[in-house]
Amino acid sequence: MTLDELLEQFDAVLDSGVKIPGKKTIVDIEKLRAVVDDIRLNIPSEIKQARGIVADRADIITTAKREADGIIKNAEERAKAMVGQQEIVKKAQEKATEIISNAQGKSREMRKAAQDFVDDLMRRADEGLTSNLAEIRKTRAALKQQIPSTKD
Repeated sequence: MTLDELLEQFDAVLDSGVKIPGKKTIVDIEKLRAVVDDIRLNIPSEIKQARGIVADRADIITTAKREADGIIKNAEERAKAMVGQQEIVKKAQEKATEIISNAQGKSREMRKAAQDFVDDLMRRADEGLTSNLAEIRKTRAALKQQIPSTKD
């Protein structure tokens, strides 16, 4: 069950309460506690999801670096293999420089894309968790206002 569904259940329990004079409502505390327990059990899955996103980010960056290193190594090996006449050597060096530059550019692009992707996922997870936390706090505040004070 998702956190949003649990919060809807929480609202349903609040709405099903019996209204009494003085803007107070009697609610089934056991149902409310069960929903709160379910909420607590579901929050860690979203945290695990955020950790998975961070791990995926590291894997993407590692893979991009490995590919870039492989491309650079390949370019360097190709450049070394092209020993010969002066014109051939010159062209090989130019081509190797171009390949290295392209590989470094591709590496930067892949790293940036991976970071942007992970940042977007983490931003959305952060917004979702923040929204859910704000809703829980709002609901708690509403509950506190509805519970009669024992100091009266």
